Amino acid sequence: MADRITVAMIDDLAAGAAFLGTGGGGDPFIGALLCREALERFGPVRLLPLADIGDDAAVFTAAAMGAPTILIEKLLSLEDADSAVRALERHVGRAATAIIAAEVGGINSTLPIAYAAMRDLPLIDADGMGRAFPSLQMTAFNAAGIACAPLALADEFGNRAIIETNVAETAEELARPLVVSFGASAALSCYPMTGAEAKRGAVAGSMSAALDIGAAIRGHSADGEPIDRLLDILRLHPLYGHAYRLFDGKIIGLERDTSRGWVFGTCEMRGLENGRRCLVRFQNENLSVEIDGALHAIVPDLITIVDRETAHAIPTESLRYGQRVVVIGCSAPRQLRTPAAMAIMGPAAFGLAGNYQPIENLVAQSGVEPASGPDIVHHGEDMR
Repeated sequence: MADRITVAMIDDLAAGAAFLGTGGGGDPFIGALLCREALERFGPVRLLPLADIGDDAAVFTAAAMGAPTILIEKLLSLEDADSAVRALERHVGRAATAIIAAEVGGINSTLPIAYAAMRDLPLIDADGMGRAFPSLQMTAFNAAGIACAPLALADEFGNRAIIETNVAETAEELARPLVVSFGASAALSCYPMTGAEAKRGAVAGSMSAALDIGAAIRGHSADGEPIDRLLDILRLHPLYGHAYRLFDGKIIGLERDTSRGWVFGTCEMRGLENGRRCLVRFQNENLSVEIDGALHAIVPDLITIVDRETAHAIPTESLRYGQRVVVIGCSAPRQLRTPAAMAIMGPAAFGLAGNYQPIENLVAQSGVEPASGPDIVHHGEDMR
């Protein structure tokens, strides 16, 4: 893995984070602009393996919270992020010694880099999800028993709020209306933790994974079509070993509803060479894939709609009628497949019917043929 993040890496990171954002998390390419400016001004950011963090380190997140569509129009600044992190530091009586991403998908993969550069702090090569999720309680941190609160919110007008609660779901319920009152997006710092807690709960290697995935999409690795390169790198990676080209088609229908601080909706596609239909449901992030009425993938496994020619991920707010796309599905990191994680980020947490089924089982049942590439390699134990 790289030992630092430089300006030259930002485009790869943004492309990889967009894929891991599974349609949500805010557009990382917007965050990349902020990140590039910060790195040019303050210099590269040290990227530290999770295992190298001291147990007594003070680890803080720097993140954005809000509806992805709003995050495009109402850009966050480093000053907003600093306001949130400093408020939380004052509240807990500790100064940050390292920064960690709350989620590796979307804008929350790039904002922590920019903030770490400004503070001259190391960034841990890990995050709280290995992807993106819409709610504060939906993290591997929470599944490992790490407290979400106290947390701090800040907006561009200097307004700040501290929330204290012992329950992560309550933190979400209290924070979401505040974010709406802040203009539907805000800077956030939550899950203040020690290095020992980070090593217990974080998804290790996820920032490096975003870099590797982005490099494959952008064509740095080998010859071949972009989608084949993407599938190859996913299958060889310890976090995302089962990867599939689930559907190839054209968008024929879209429904979106921005309410309660999220973007809810569906994307309907029709096969290019047959009459098959695909329906993707989303709440900020893509939640499930049904093909001709049969389930092919469901949260917490990753579902991303990508451009058919370039393999670049398309956020839910950028989906358009007539786009030719491919639906890629891959297995979630093992921390998201445990019983504790399933209770807070499985299908029932989103109001979806039925129990979780691993993507590799669903694909085997459906008879979908994997795209060309090496044999699937999976690391870690799945929940059965």
